[in-house]
Amino acid sequence: MRCLWILPLACVLAAAPAPAPERKAFPLPYDQHDFPNGLRLITVPTDYPNVVALYIVVQAGSRNEVEPGKSGFAHLFEHMMFRGTKAFPTARYETALKQAGAASNAYTTDDHTAYHTTFSKEDLEGMLAMEADRFQNLSYSEDVFRTEALAVLGEYNKNSAAPTSKLFEVLRETAFDRHTYRHTTMGFLKDIENMPNLYGYSLEFFRRYYRPEYATLIVAGDVEPAPVRALVAKYWGGWKRGDYRAEIPAEPPQTAPRTNHVAWPTATLPWLVVAFRAPAYSDTDKESAALSLAAALGFSESSELYQRLVIQEQKVDLLDASNPDRVDPYLFSVWARVKQAADLDYVRDRILATLAAFTEKEVPAERLDAVRRHLYYSFALRLNNSEAIAATLARFVALRRTPETINRRYALYESVTPVDVRDAARKYFVESGRTIITLTGGTSK
Repeated sequence: MRCLWILPLACVLAAAPAPAPERKAFPLPYDQHDFPNGLRLITVPTDYPNVVALYIVVQAGSRNEVEPGKSGFAHLFEHMMFRGTKAFPTARYETALKQAGAASNAYTTDDHTAYHTTFSKEDLEGMLAMEADRFQNLSYSEDVFRTEALAVLGEYNKNSAAPTSKLFEVLRETAFDRHTYRHTTMGFLKDIENMPNLYGYSLEFFRRYYRPEYATLIVAGDVEPAPVRALVAKYWGGWKRGDYRAEIPAEPPQTAPRTNHVAWPTATLPWLVVAFRAPAYSDTDKESAALSLAAALGFSESSELYQRLVIQEQKVDLLDASNPDRVDPYLFSVWARVKQAADLDYVRDRILATLAAFTEKEVPAERLDAVRRHLYYSFALRLNNSEAIAATLARFVALRRTPETINRRYALYESVTPVDVRDAARKYFVESGRTIITLTGGTSK
């Protein structure tokens, strides 16, 4: 291009390098398709040959257990969904998985339940057909229901042998008054004990939530979108949309600090949890992202407090903080396992001082950049096989039902400034929103 003095802007544009492509935290191309019944399909072709991972995300977790006396049903259905249908009774279902060499399991969270299976690509149609059958035609007798409900009680009792399970329970019951985050995914003990008597309600729970508008299928692996879409239309297209919408009770503002203590009956190291009310997950607002960065800045292994309490003074052997992603406002929490009960107050005060420092001054920009890089690259390293890709997507899809929320969230991390961290801390690390729980064992010193 010949540059004349009358065309300086054109010359500049011609000489300027092309803009760098936008960096995406989730770099893989994907196909997202909505069926008329409300079911969403996300297909992610990967470079890993022959293997396919199928995740079925149901946007019903313990958050959806809104009726008093009926907590724990989302987790119960993690069990019930393996009890079979008329076409695929339990034994036939398990045999089909075994013959395909498939790995299958499920898990329940506050906000969703996920069912996942990994298998060879030639078994994709069979797996989609079998899964479609159990999601539309689950069938179980009252006796089978009672047996599974008792198994859930046994699981609760087994988990209760760990002091951290009780500590977590008490934290939630203390921090929340109305919202269903008040109970854990296992549910309240009294509700689990009564669960075998609620066969009729279990059928209603399935009718409400195991519907296409609550479900997202993730197919990641050695696949192409068009054939996957055709198979899903064939086996899942007739699934009838439901009509239920849960009214989740809003949590009122906390107006004063709260404390509680767990007296553990046997010897164990003391525990301390310092928690604050925190905002819901967002991929458009910086507050939640800023608090997640604060958790790493203040309490990761490279933090000043970790080096002091764990390495130098050796008063603590476990220190961790998190701002979990939840559909509704939840808790920012710091957990510490303390070696001596006499040091609980000291450790508490050091944690509170670290949190207060976020409200008083801006974090160094270079430290914030380092934490951002660590979050980004540790996330990227997790996407190292088809099952891991689908599993990672499931967690985000449960929140916003699209992989694009990952890119939006990580773009937020990039945009958070030291001032944003300080402002979020000033808003949320306040005494009126604080809950502190301690646990000591029978012979703690």
